[in-house]
Amino acid sequence: MTLTRESVLAALKTVQDPMTGEDIVSSGMMRALRVADQSVRFVLEVDQSRMPQMEELSREAEQKLQDLPDCESVQVVLTAHSDAPAQPSAPSEPVPIKQRPAPPGTSGPQRVPGIDRVVAIASGKGGVGKSTVAANLACALAAQGRRVGLLDADVYGPSQPKMLGVSGRPTSPDGEMILPLRNHGVTLISIGLMTSGDQAVVWRGPMLMGALQQMMSQVQWGALDILIVDLPPGTGDVQMTLSQKFIVDGAIIVSTPQDIALLDARKGIDMFHQMHVPILGMIENMSTHVCSKCGHEEHIFGHGGVAAEAGKLGVPLLAEVPLSLGIRTAGDSGTPATLADPEAADGRVFRDLAARLVEQGHA
Repeated sequence: MTLTRESVLAALKTVQDPMTGEDIVSSGMMRALRVADQSVRFVLEVDQSRMPQMEELSREAEQKLQDLPDCESVQVVLTAHSDAPAQPSAPSEPVPIKQRPAPPGTSGPQRVPGIDRVVAIASGKGGVGKSTVAANLACALAAQGRRVGLLDADVYGPSQPKMLGVSGRPTSPDGEMILPLRNHGVTLISIGLMTSGDQAVVWRGPMLMGALQQMMSQVQWGALDILIVDLPPGTGDVQMTLSQKFIVDGAIIVSTPQDIALLDARKGIDMFHQMHVPILGMIENMSTHVCSKCGHEEHIFGHGGVAAEAGKLGVPLLAEVPLSLGIRTAGDSGTPATLADPEAADGRVFRDLAARLVEQGHA
């Protein structure tokens, strides 16, 4: 059965607004439906005051469409009515947001309302696959029924929009709260969604810190079981601001097995210790490579270095992720490996990781 506009509309007409009893198609809240290449994208325009309930309606609509044969990707964009229409920003400019003052009488890290847990995915150096792990883990947790958000805090190299197959620009009808985008069951916000694709983010520390605080506290996340924060590599302003301003329930450190990567990973771990953020465990990425032609297995970057380091620190080795063409191509396609092929070992490692975190109460 081929995915058609008619089959999509028929599925969406079964999703009813519990307040009015109308389905989301007849009520007129569904806008800009696009059905192409086995993917569906549309906008739900709702009342700002009902945004939390509409999050549930959005998830129901997404699930109905994912159950359709030949539907591989669903993207639902929530937008809200406001008294004055929002003026569109120029493509090269971030969405203008009014900075909220800190709540009076607060000090120290704060919990983000509606978010049960915040888990940071970090690395000591770039290029070790941290963003790939973050995207696959977010999708794997969402597939297990968890309510998942993903904050792409890697400001200088935001890659999550491409990895999750998300495009378009978040809106802010009231000039205060940003409405995020969703795909694969994951709610996403990223600087990469607010700037043009080729535009460099040339910001100093104070601007970085302000952007992170806005993306944490001025995004309409809704109710989440877990917010995954994809941090930039290193031990800079973004990491320190996250740990000082918000309660972070744990950090997962990603590294390749080679000594030079582990040297920088140790510095990242030490930073989280200084910030009193628990280390949930470590992940060895590019752990092994299996030749697709002859089946020979080799350890290009060495093997076991991350496991040994985790043993020294007394934290678990959460996963050993292979160096795989399938993981790379899936990330480039916008459908992470954990969803691309349910039977492939490439995705299974992330599903096992998600199951382990849920079992341990970390997600």
